[in-house]
Amino acid sequence: MKRASAKRVSGEAFPVTGQEADCSIVTRNHRAEFGAYRDQARTSPLLMLGDAKAVLQSLPDSSIDFAMTSPPYWGKREYDNGGIGLEADYRDYIKHLAEVFAEMKRVLKPEGSFWLNLGDTYSGKGLVGIPWRVTFELTDNQGWVLRNDVVWNKLKGGMDNSKDRLANVHESLFHFVKQPKGYYYDADAIRSKAREAKVVNGAVISATGVSGVRYKRQIELSTALTPSEKKTAFTALEQILSDVAEGKLSDFRMVIRGQQRTTHSDSAKVSGRAKELLDKGFYFLKYHPKGSKPGDVWDIIPEDTQGREAHFAAYPIDLCRRPLLATCPPGGIALDPFSGTGTTLVAAHLLGRKSVGIDISQRYLELTQERLRSTP
Repeated sequence: MKRASAKRVSGEAFPVTGQEADCSIVTRNHRAEFGAYRDQARTSPLLMLGDAKAVLQSLPDSSIDFAMTSPPYWGKREYDNGGIGLEADYRDYIKHLAEVFAEMKRVLKPEGSFWLNLGDTYSGKGLVGIPWRVTFELTDNQGWVLRNDVVWNKLKGGMDNSKDRLANVHESLFHFVKQPKGYYYDADAIRSKAREAKVVNGAVISATGVSGVRYKRQIELSTALTPSEKKTAFTALEQILSDVAEGKLSDFRMVIRGQQRTTHSDSAKVSGRAKELLDKGFYFLKYHPKGSKPGDVWDIIPEDTQGREAHFAAYPIDLCRRPLLATCPPGGIALDPFSGTGTTLVAAHLLGRKSVGIDISQRYLELTQERLRSTP
């Protein structure tokens, strides 16, 4: 069996837990087995055989911290042991997925997150729009809150011989929560390392070379600022430069009335920044000292599927890393209701999180076991 995909995203490695990743397959008494697993310290996953909806119905309310899945796509291929994805009508596919996700919402804690990777399908030469149809079903009829639509740029696509459309090289990854505020989110865990400020000839220089000299000159020569506003701006700029020197900020930009445009809207009625510029004459854009958060386009190569005989999903470990680090707390339990060959579970184990995988196929769960045995 081929090893899991390379354990890196943007050059950052997965930590190794040091625990042996071995697990058994639960075929009955799912609730009792889950209760016993929840009380254990091991991070090797709990594998459950059965229909996703039925197994979820056996689990207790608010017992899962995080969920991430890539369910069978509609009309793409026939997976082992059938199941969702083989419906004749896409509306039935959406209905069946929604039923599973309603149960998953029940078992997810109020502060939990759900990440859904879903690809689209052509039917009668037309792109069906499956990912967004599912998303609207979840937000409009189940009350999920959509926080992000991430574009997974796969960097390479499969064979595409069509002559009347572009090649498809991206999929969607949606981040849902149960409540608009108060859900777990650790942005610092996924920030890129910030460049550091430095001192040159006694002057503080930010990570991108901002020293404040240009801003001081603009304030001094401004005809749009009153003398009082100039004094306040000088004082504020000195404080910002002090924060950079002390490592409280890695970088900043200053927007001054009459010199730079507001970053969003010029209307003080709709933009707090524009109102600040109107009232005070300036404002600052401050860059976090721990670096920047990732954007919503992720360049991640799909899982290498060459040589696989039993499963075709290209859903890679690297796609799971950021969601797990940002929205599954240390010690939390992750869930994949369509676990397939266990990508979400492997990623959770490598990051020191417990996990539960559900699949209708005994063969896929056995492949997950083999995969985990070769994982540190």
